[in-house]
Amino acid sequence: MTTAAHRTRFTDRTVLVTGGGSGIGRGIARAFAAERAQVVVAGRRPEPLAQTVRLVEEAGGKALAVTADVSRADDVRAAVAAAVDRFGSLDVAVNNAGVFRGGQPLAELSEADWRDQLDINLTGVFLALRAEIRQMRSQPAGGAIVNIASTFGAHTRHPGAAAYAATKAAVSILTRGAALDHIRDGVRINAVSPGAVDTPMSLRPGEQETDRADRARATLPLGRVSTTDEVAAAVLYLASDDASSVVGTDLVVDSGATA
Repeated sequence: MTTAAHRTRFTDRTVLVTGGGSGIGRGIARAFAAERAQVVVAGRRPEPLAQTVRLVEEAGGKALAVTADVSRADDVRAAVAAAVDRFGSLDVAVNNAGVFRGGQPLAELSEADWRDQLDINLTGVFLALRAEIRQMRSQPAGGAIVNIASTFGAHTRHPGAAAYAATKAAVSILTRGAALDHIRDGVRINAVSPGAVDTPMSLRPGEQETDRADRARATLPLGRVSTTDEVAAAVLYLASDDASSVVGTDLVVDSGATA
């Protein structure tokens, strides 16, 4: 149940969400805005980011879009600086940007697709963490960071996703290491690992949403995929003061797939 206290957990806090133009990232941005946060969404394509900002503002929230490629250190630093310049601090960061390139056996994966996943899914999280931590540890109140990993990786593996799983498993480990390094700096770091979610990324080639629903009923213990709102709820919990003693965890949200 969402209480009145929960609806104000992030009042006047500044939240940066990478990959905030669609899917899980957009859902996370809107969920923070609903709890009165000031939201900065970053991504490579300005049009989807602008749409997220419109949705937030139409709901009465405050938002800023920053075009940035998380695989570029200068872009990440600029996104953090933009958040601080506009709203005065960086209190929460959600490192959600990621890509999936695959669907075929590892031996058939191109080097370009390997590097693309490595650069965005892993190096992008490292670069974002570094910039975010440096800002947060300079603030009296510190901050909280949530990295979006995946059940593909540390929790399960599937054919055709070896490279993607490797990057996301590394995000889980990176999260734990960074959490230990910086909790005494006042920066609390955790991860969420979604399973199949109601976004296009969980659709198999040629599959429609009805096909996915049929597959989920037959294969997932819960009988359906998770919603973006459910993933966002896990992220907001870890970023909130409700989780003030939760450090370095990897919270799985996967309809029971890895239970």
